[in-house]
Amino acid sequence: MKILALNAGSSSQKSRLYEIDASLPKEPPAPLWEADADWTERQGVAEVKIKAGQGQQQGFQTLQENVPMDKRETIIKHMLATLWSGTTRVIEQPSEIDIVGHRVVHGGQEYRESTFVTPEVKAAIQRFAVFAPSHNPANLEGIEAVEQVLPHVPQVAVFDTAFHSRLPLATAVYPGPYAWFEQGIRRYGFHGISHEYCAWRTAHLLERDLESLNLITCHLGNGCSLAAIQHGRSVDTTMGFTPLEGLMMGNRSGSVDPGILFHLLQHQGYSADQLDNTLNEASGLQGISGISSDMRQILKAMGEGNERAKLAFDMYVYRLRVHIGMMLAALGELDALVFAAGVGENAAAVRAAACEGFGFLKLKLDTQKNSLMITDFVGSNQRGPADQDIATADSAVRVLVVHTQEDWMIAQECWKLAHRGR
Repeated sequence: MKILALNAGSSSQKSRLYEIDASLPKEPPAPLWEADADWTERQGVAEVKIKAGQGQQQGFQTLQENVPMDKRETIIKHMLATLWSGTTRVIEQPSEIDIVGHRVVHGGQEYRESTFVTPEVKAAIQRFAVFAPSHNPANLEGIEAVEQVLPHVPQVAVFDTAFHSRLPLATAVYPGPYAWFEQGIRRYGFHGISHEYCAWRTAHLLERDLESLNLITCHLGNGCSLAAIQHGRSVDTTMGFTPLEGLMMGNRSGSVDPGILFHLLQHQGYSADQLDNTLNEASGLQGISGISSDMRQILKAMGEGNERAKLAFDMYVYRLRVHIGMMLAALGELDALVFAAGVGENAAAVRAAACEGFGFLKLKLDTQKNSLMITDFVGSNQRGPADQDIATADSAVRVLVVHTQEDWMIAQECWKLAHRGR
């Protein structure tokens, strides 16, 4: 079975083609083909990178094409065409694709598991766009583009919120009027596909049954969230009604005193749009450092003696520790702390500083293993000692670095749904 997985970001598009036989493999396989498009560096231009051939370097090429930023459909069609034409061809014709899966950020309270795309599902994705305006419309664009290119191929929506959809009510309900909850204002949580993958992968690496483990998974990228995972189930997470709650992030503030917002509205002349832009685009590492939302640039500036960069790093780590503590309280005990995504996988300094706060758990980081983690990944294929336990042998808590593979998780969900349908 050939499964195409699409993962849309606000200004990016990732696509992977997997081939799965009669049973799911225990190890994540290399995709037959992978394509990434990004249009953040140059306004109005999408840089498209294609790699084909079971993850091997031959056949790899980088293409650039001037594509209007509001034409995701054109980018997707261009990327998909390279599947069956040109030097990156891995299939003879589009009909060889059996099923297509999409990451959809928000599924509301209605969708607690992956589902086949129908007109009703598409309408719901559009309806939930009010909660995820930067992502759900992009996810829907991907679905509609595939409908045009592969009109007879079934599609699956894999919801980021689904993994957190069974949070205990004491965790999910905000302490405002109960009417809020009745109106759908509740904690949804995000990065669920990544957190679920990390939990699954950690159990495999530790050779343990997932249902026997208590885990804290740390998805630290430009957006950041933690999840407390007890016996395979998310029981708490740091993001809430929107992806703004919780940790300090690249551009986002994370949780702040709501009274600050009233003050800015009433006394500083802010509009709702200005608040939205400030909290989502001009805060976090970017807002404090004044340099960048990229942790690599923050660490570089710290090394050059920049005090605001150091403050940004210290705040980031402090809030990370505090929220790990919150997740620990939700679990009561901890078997493993897992770091994933761009910062979690690549920033040894962040992992070391975060772990320093948990010596009382007899958590011991192997500093040599931590510093030797390879800091570069190409596509979905790992290089060097990725997916590794970096705790000392006598640590009471395992510490893992996992290269999160949301695309493979999407493919697994498609495979399961297809076989359940059969």
